[in-house]
Amino acid sequence: MREAITELLVDLPSASNTTDLLLRTCDTQPGRALYALRSGTQWRDVPAAEFLQQVRRLAKGLVAQGVRPGDAVAVMSRTRYEWTLADVAIWFAGAVTVPVYETSSAHQVAWILEDAQPVLVFVEDEHKEQLVLDAAARSGRSDAIPVVRLDAEPIDGVATLATLGEAGASVSDDALEAARSSRGLDDAASIVYTSGTTGRPKGCVITHGNFALFAVNTLEFLPEFLKQENARTLMFLPLAHVLARAVQVVCFTGGITLAHSGSSSQLLEDLTTFKPTFLLAVPRIFEKIHATAGRRAAEAGKGRLFAAGERTAVAYSRAVDARGRGGRGPSPVLRASHAVFDRLLYPRLRDVFGGEVTYTVSGASPLSEHLTHFFRGAGILVQEGYGLTESTAPCTVNTVSLTRVGSVGIPMPGTSVRLDDDGEVQVKGAGIFAGYHRNDAATAEVFTDDGYFRTGDLGALDEDGFLTITGRKKDLLVTAGGKNVAPGPLEEKLRENALVGQAVVVGEGRPFVAALISLDREALEPWAAAHGRSGLTAEQAAQDAEVLADLQSAVDAANATVSQAEQIRKFTVLDVEFSVESGHLTPTLKLKRSAVVADHARALEDLYARR
Repeated sequence: MREAITELLVDLPSASNTTDLLLRTCDTQPGRALYALRSGTQWRDVPAAEFLQQVRRLAKGLVAQGVRPGDAVAVMSRTRYEWTLADVAIWFAGAVTVPVYETSSAHQVAWILEDAQPVLVFVEDEHKEQLVLDAAARSGRSDAIPVVRLDAEPIDGVATLATLGEAGASVSDDALEAARSSRGLDDAASIVYTSGTTGRPKGCVITHGNFALFAVNTLEFLPEFLKQENARTLMFLPLAHVLARAVQVVCFTGGITLAHSGSSSQLLEDLTTFKPTFLLAVPRIFEKIHATAGRRAAEAGKGRLFAAGERTAVAYSRAVDARGRGGRGPSPVLRASHAVFDRLLYPRLRDVFGGEVTYTVSGASPLSEHLTHFFRGAGILVQEGYGLTESTAPCTVNTVSLTRVGSVGIPMPGTSVRLDDDGEVQVKGAGIFAGYHRNDAATAEVFTDDGYFRTGDLGALDEDGFLTITGRKKDLLVTAGGKNVAPGPLEEKLRENALVGQAVVVGEGRPFVAALISLDREALEPWAAAHGRSGLTAEQAAQDAEVLADLQSAVDAANATVSQAEQIRKFTVLDVEFSVESGHLTPTLKLKRSAVVADHARALEDLYARR
């Protein structure tokens, strides 16, 4: 059994918790800007001392409300400063944060309220308040759950952050300190529900040790961008996702300035005005930026220039990667060509990220190797990592000095990664969760006898400990001919085509592999204009010969990466968009494969019936 291990770099006292990390920063750097709040097109810094004062005031309000150490408190909101404020205040009160995705349905919220039993819920606005109240009634809870609004100015009869803070005036500093310090590394800090790509979401118990040990060790493991002077980042992933909150703990531990952007329409402007130095993102963000940049270049009559710059960036990055493996590196001709594009093209791409980003971290799902090379060659290093809700944050990551494109890196400090005889990735270490909330049977099922977590993912470990994810056990397709096919890499390759919004590779029990493709409607209009087809609708495009020919080229490119038995023989274009709202994507934009197949069963049958 092959195994890779990275030893823990920093340990912490067992009686400490995540709030001790914030207190340490506030003691040593009280004037350090921990957060930035948007004010028009400007940003106002929130120093550590000011943030701590706000946290303590709100935490006292929670104690006054009757929240006790160990109680669950839920938060349902888009990403915003007040989400973070509520989260840390919950920890100061000794309580446990239960994040709820803002896109969750009443049915999903009802299940979380029933399972986690929160004693109070923070909500973003009036709409979320009503949804939570309706869900509470549906869950069968007989008690009334107090709801506190994050967005409201003082309104008669409405509980807000301000009124909760005022209620805490009667709580002493000693009482708050007793609640805060009652939690240790082994105590629960959060119950995070899985995004539910299959089945009912399970509540993962994430401890203070999971968050705190990840934070202090990550700062030492990735110092190049986390410890640089005036490091700052823009958080636009949902804070209901455990990775986003783990990164927030890293930021207040390391004195890194963090700003929030909870609106997709505002994101590009926020990047431009805030100018982060590093970013946490998911593959779909990189795919969209790449597609948009290529489209804009084509509209400006510079499509060939962009294509040449892309080829050069990828070739340059591949050569750099080869040098890291003992090869020769970029040739003089390639270096010269790269230098030209670094003046003419790549700065414009970097400007999309705000102009000062040099490092990004990609997680949640695989990023295609081509795009990783493209962005690195253009001057934006993508550190791809791997983790699950159950691992709190990445359990492996490519570092600045140890990077192999196509892999998800080496184990994080305090982490051991191994493969079982079937190739399943198993993980043990500081980030692995304590178990599923109120579900001992499910917990026992995912842990081996010696304490390793069974991830359900398939992988390979090279001789230097770099992990590559090759598929997911449950997603692995077995055709009627008995051929095992991993759909993920084929889907990633298909999404490199600008017209492809999402792709689902199918073939379980079928005579051959096929694909369901949805179009990227933002890309369709400029494509149609460039091909003299202005006004082409998505419904028309699904049957259009030129569109189908373009998509066939994407299928051909994907097929070139696999054996003949794994190749996509047929595909069909669906005239719908896969989205969070449609129920086909999780809030972190991962595909819900089973939902797509179930909702488009007729199209699938028609596809296999065609001769």
